Parts: sequence; structure tokens; C-alpha cells
Amino acid sequence: MTNKVQYSMGHANRGRLFENLIDMTNNQYRNSNYADIRKVPSPVKILQVTGNQVKGKLEQATWVDYSGIYSGQAILFDAKETKQERFPLKNLTDEQYKLLHSWHYKGAKAFLLVCFWIKNKNEPEIYYLKFEQLEAAWIGQSNGGAKSIPLQFFRDHCVRIKSGIYTVHYLEAVGGAL
Repeated sequence: MTNKVQYSMGHANRGRLFENLIDMTNNQYRNSNYADIRKVPSPVKILQVTGNQVKGKLEQATWVDYSGIYSGQAILFDAKETKQERFPLKNLTDEQYKLLHSWHYKGAKAFLLVCFWIKNKNEPEIYYLKFEQLEAAWIGQSNGGAKSIPLQFFRDHCVRIKSGIYTVHYLEAVGGAL
């Protein structure tokens, strides 16, 4: 019997499978004393509290998904995914970009992990996008250039993340850049 992962790209679940894979990897990293990287909870504005029930709404993302430490260096990144053959820069908020920018220029490893779910492919393509690459695209879009990064750019210029000892061994790419 083959176990298949059922993937739902409904609005409420977008990004959840990819984040679950990263969370599994981060647990593996912690358990093996390789790194300590944690998911940052999404900000929620509390609207009403009734007894032990809380109603709230998600606020606009001002922080990124993950932060931690690896090989004595601060790590900060966001996990993004798309079903298109391009990564729309609008998927990153201005506040998230500014945070990555600030940490990068203060010496942290700041980056994106971008997951492409390509139609008729059995597995996603996951890439490590260095901050410098993101910055070039971000500045380009601000100056009237492309508002997305094509998948082919990732294939030609970014490290593809594979599974191995770890579920999504992204620190192998980051380590090569340390």
C-alpha cells in the first residue's frame, strides 16, 4: 500500500504542507544538535474573548516564518510557495522584505525558501533564494521591472533543496553560503 500525501491548496491551507515539511526538518535539526530554528507564530488580533473562547483575525505579516541559529550565525527566512512557474514578488510584504534586508545587512543569513508545485510533477521543486538575489529582483520591480521571478531563474541560479538525511535539508545550501 502506497501512502500518498493529499495536498489541498485551499486558501486556508496554502503553504501549510510546505511549512509542515520545514517544521519536520527543523525538529530533526534540533534533535541532532545541528541547528535550532523555530517557526514564528502568525500575529493575531484578538477581537473578542468569551470564557475560554477567543475570536481573532490574522494580521498582515510583518515578520517572517522562521528564525534561529546555525553554526553560530543568526538565520531568518520565509517559506513561500506557488503553483505558477514564477514567484510573484507580491507574495512577500514590504515589511517582510525590510526585515530580511535589515537582518542581512547586520550579518544574519536572510533568505527565502521557494516551493514550486508544478502541474503533473510528483514532487515540488524547492529552492534557496539568497537575499542578494531577492534584493536585485525587489529593486528591479521598484524601478519598473518584472514583478515576479521565473522558475527558470531558480533552476539556473539557485540551489535546489533535496531530501536526504533531513526532510528538506535547506541548511546544506545555507551552509555552502556561510
